[in-house]
Amino acid sequence: MRLYHGSQNDLVSPIFGCGSPFHDFGAGFYLTDDVALAKEWSVYKPRSNNGWVHAFDLDVENLSVLDFRSVGVFPWVAELMKHRDADESSAYRRRAPKFIEKYGVDTENCDVIIGWRADASYFYIVKSFVRDEVDADVLPELLKLGGFGTQYMVKSEMAYAHLHLLPELRQSVSFDEHHRAFADRDGAARDTMRRLIADPEFNRLKRLFSDLIREEG
Repeated sequence: MRLYHGSQNDLVSPIFGCGSPFHDFGAGFYLTDDVALAKEWSVYKPRSNNGWVHAFDLDVENLSVLDFRSVGVFPWVAELMKHRDADESSAYRRRAPKFIEKYGVDTENCDVIIGWRADASYFYIVKSFVRDEVDADVLPELLKLGGFGTQYMVKSEMAYAHLHLLPELRQSVSFDEHHRAFADRDGAARDTMRRLIADPEFNRLKRLFSDLIREEG
């Protein structure tokens, strides 16, 4: 599959074992299948310089691939909780381990992980969800609104060996053009999410984060 990595660096060399453990799925190399999104993410920080998009081919044959789009939203949220704090309250810190135990999946032996990207608007949804402000049944619908697509995380040493840089396809990215595109996309998504979360007809608050922990099964 053809994938893209947006970066402030004009040269990249993915190395197994590097990367922050506090990203969505932990330490690894993150990519997207949407070149337009890669451009936006290369310059998403305010006052950035121009960015770069690097193209890769990833051969997933014979690799163990976990796709949260098929596994489900709750396991995806649990995976985020393993690596990122969705809230600072003491109630969340008590509940999070229980949620992870109930809905989390074992990713230790995965080579590649696929799922929604939780930065920007998506993490706003997650924070609202763990504060019992979003009905669990509408969570999947809210996750479709951000328009930030899907991210692919190369996790294992074997997966890194199957990732091939295509230097001839490297593209420079204009900050002025693509940062505005990111800001417009994120702002529109947040406005829609806030409106829907505040709408009692859409967000009925009948099945909440705290309820999921107490449910049997």
